[in-house]
Amino acid sequence: MNWYLQSGKESDVVISTRIRLARSLAGFKFNLSTDEEIKSLEKKIEENLYGMGYGLKFLKIRDMDDITKMSLVEKNLISPEIALDKKQKGSILINDEENICILVNEDDHLRIQVFSAGLDLENALNLAIEVDEKLSKLLGYAVNDKYGYLTAYPNNCGTGLKASVMLHLPALLKTGNMNSILDIISRLEVNIRGIYGENSKSTGDMFQLSNQKTLGITEKEIIQNIYVIAQKIVEQEKAARKFLAKDDLALEDLIYRSYGILMNCRKISSEEARELLSNVKLGTDLGILKELDDLKVQKLYLYTKPANMQKLLGNQYEGIERDIKRAEVIKNICKQDG
Repeated sequence: MNWYLQSGKESDVVISTRIRLARSLAGFKFNLSTDEEIKSLEKKIEENLYGMGYGLKFLKIRDMDDITKMSLVEKNLISPEIALDKKQKGSILINDEENICILVNEDDHLRIQVFSAGLDLENALNLAIEVDEKLSKLLGYAVNDKYGYLTAYPNNCGTGLKASVMLHLPALLKTGNMNSILDIISRLEVNIRGIYGENSKSTGDMFQLSNQKTLGITEKEIIQNIYVIAQKIVEQEKAARKFLAKDDLALEDLIYRSYGILMNCRKISSEEARELLSNVKLGTDLGILKELDDLKVQKLYLYTKPANMQKLLGNQYEGIERDIKRAEVIKNICKQDG
């Protein structure tokens, strides 16, 4: 199974881990824009593709259909910006497991991304460094003795590392404690944003925690800082869940009402499904909802999203027909054996 259908450490609260390394290639200017510049970068990538290993395939955004592009956005493998860029200048290097996805010519020449289920910062960093070192030898990076890895934006210089974890925090929101957590986090040189990063909103009680600083600090220090903060948030979320669970009937009623709507609706939007799934996941993780397991919940999260639902069904749907098909997909996943 791909990483986004797996469980990992603290998966009841931490959905996933991502390590991203921003890199620029020597001999190329920042922010490539002309066809000649873009094709020159693509040629260098293609010439060295075999030597990169990891089963990486080179795919150009301009060759993808809209549903494929948005399915990658929904999995958080690529940014909405690279998918929706009218110039379609970006590409990706991706393996079959999709735990390695390298953005080519987004903001930087390369953004090496490694993903993992649960809270897995150290292993994800080790794999990212391994990939990074191989690409450095093949492609040649722009590096400065004082400023480290040079990138299109100064705030990404230095290590070029962005470490992030996706968190499911329904209890902190339900108990009204989320604002105090956000207030504390704002003082710790970290960001907490919506599921698609900068300028995105939280949906389905999901938040993305990531570092701000990349210069004057080591990779190990960055992930250690994110790890400690993530663990503290996990502790607070679990304490809030225990508090909610004291009123067993109210919480059980909320969870089973959400499950009942999902199982019996005839049509449902992706937004409503996400909100209901937050309660269902909470119930599954607490052992209150016995009808589902982690894998089914993960499938529900993935295949209720518009593009991935249409990829699963092998067809395109619009408007109310899409909402009807989503309700059918939910029932089918919930009824699956094993």
